[in-house]
Amino acid sequence: MKHQLDFEKPIIELQNKLDDLRAHPEKHSLGIRFEEEIQLIEKKLEETRRQIFLNLTAWQRIQLARHPRRPFTLDYVHLAFSDFQELHGDRMFADDRAMVGGFARLGKHPVVVIGTQKGRDTKENILRNFGSAHPEGYRKALRLMRLANKFGLPIISLIDTAGAYPGVAAEERHIAEAIAVNLREMTLLEVPIIAAIVGEGGSGGALGIGVADRILILENAYYSVISPEGCAAILWKDRANTAKAAAALKITAKDLLELKIVDEIVPEPLGGAHTDPAATAAILKERLLHNLEAILELSIADRLKKRYEKFRSHGQFIEKAEPAEHNVPLGAAA
Repeated sequence: MKHQLDFEKPIIELQNKLDDLRAHPEKHSLGIRFEEEIQLIEKKLEETRRQIFLNLTAWQRIQLARHPRRPFTLDYVHLAFSDFQELHGDRMFADDRAMVGGFARLGKHPVVVIGTQKGRDTKENILRNFGSAHPEGYRKALRLMRLANKFGLPIISLIDTAGAYPGVAAEERHIAEAIAVNLREMTLLEVPIIAAIVGEGGSGGALGIGVADRILILENAYYSVISPEGCAAILWKDRANTAKAAAALKITAKDLLELKIVDEIVPEPLGGAHTDPAATAAILKERLLHNLEAILELSIADRLKKRYEKFRSHGQFIEKAEPAEHNVPLGAAA
């Protein structure tokens, strides 16, 4: 099977065996009916699938978040939204195809939806810059968000990027400044903002469109200040420790919910979002609508206050007090 992940091999082997048996029924075992053998393999296939996907490691979930067949932003836009009209350009330099956005309708609510978009093949990946936006991408996103604020439209942000583009051209056009301005301005927008991490949530590239009243994350997505590969290279000088770094970073949906970095986990079909994009989009749509209805009940003042407090509370931890013997006053007898 194309795009097979290492931990999926037992599932693929059983599926191939089942397909081969159905195509060549004369190969079935002696002493057992054909239908019974099919049922046994199907049962074992389902048990194996559940055992693997209900006990994924952090690194395995990251592999699913990067799966090339996983739905991207525009897939969700077309499946979960209606009447999408894409808008282009930052009105300063260019149109960044790695950042998409425009007017749409979520259920009965007119909204502005923005997001980072990857490509399916080499040609599209070059067009979309592998989902890594340039400064003009973040300025386009801000232009659309200001437009939403002007007309009182909620903002839905769909995040799926390994990070902002780190090239020389991006630095020359001040990508750090573009992201920093987005962080400041998003805290001040009066309309409801919901961000959903649907795949990769890499560093400032994700945060640049991720300041929101509610942050949702798909079950097999991740949100991190650095990639596991980069972390392993820095801490252990060896990318062979990538899986170890992934676990230590606490960047999976479950870890992020416990740390209160995200507000809700959106479940995926067993096996990942790519196994049933339509079902995943339907679940995401329902959770977006649920959270949007709740945010709309808040006054603008309460909404801004809660949004500010939400991000100010990140990274606050209480350290344990030192034992009494370590608190001996200076000059006291030993």
